[in-house]
Amino acid sequence: MSADGSGRRPTRRRPRLLPYLLIAPTALALLLVLGYPLVDMVVLAFQDMTREQLFSGAAPPWAGLEQFRRVLGDGFFWTVVARTVVFTAVCVALTVLCGLFTARLMHRASPWVRATIAGMLVTVWAMPVMVAASVFRWLFDADYGVVNWLLSRLPGVDLARHNWFTDPWQGFAVIVAVVVWGSLPFAAITLRAALAQVPPELEESAVLDGARPFQVLRHVVLPTIRPVLVMVTTLSAIWDFGVFNQIWLMRGGQPEREYYLLGVYSFIESFAVNRYSAGAAIALVTVVLLLAGSVVHLRQMFRTGEVE
Repeated sequence: MSADGSGRRPTRRRPRLLPYLLIAPTALALLLVLGYPLVDMVVLAFQDMTREQLFSGAAPPWAGLEQFRRVLGDGFFWTVVARTVVFTAVCVALTVLCGLFTARLMHRASPWVRATIAGMLVTVWAMPVMVAASVFRWLFDADYGVVNWLLSRLPGVDLARHNWFTDPWQGFAVIVAVVVWGSLPFAAITLRAALAQVPPELEESAVLDGARPFQVLRHVVLPTIRPVLVMVTTLSAIWDFGVFNQIWLMRGGQPEREYYLLGVYSFIESFAVNRYSAGAAIALVTVVLLLAGSVVHLRQMFRTGEVE
């Protein structure tokens, strides 16, 4: 007899192996592709490799935590960290806001306008970073840039031969535009799919109750698409935190110290200054910070699931 008196023996819950079997190939591929480089980088960060060991093949001496003491004790490193955080926050905010605006526009537009915008977004998404950087370098060129020519036609504005990258604030504004340009399609298309799941009767009821468009967006739409919004925000933060190609290409492969972010700083320390272990230590700190962002993303997703 069972505890409830039904006469049936309690069945044991068998572990559901299907989800693990489905993700096993992806996990194995990631382990093979990323596992060895990550382990090698961790080992290198605790050594002191110079060009002598690199060319001779000799084992570099063990340095322990010396590389981390140098890196974390350097004031310029923390300047780069703060710059990276601010850069990431600005890029993510603009990406999410522009993506949400574009998604709302697509959601309310006619089918042919929606298809046109979607086609343009896919075209931008398919554009390689090198091509996008070349286009923006031409647009903001000091001698032949279209942006300088257009702005100079405004009354009282003279930007002839104006170099946008002389001032780091203006230069980073251009780089932010390149990053947001490349990130916008993912955010807009993903949020558009989320908006399609919002029940129309909820918005109609809010409008009948006297809610204004901004109130409908804040109290009806955003809470409904919150899981997708959190995902887009977190993924954009992780991607923008490790930006390298846009800065490297926009500065012609020779970025000034004022344009260093963590990815650029690690690369310069490793392959320009030949401080390979210091560059590995910076990269490892960057990975730890990105892992912290991933943990925040997972916690937000679990909390959202619990609320639902």
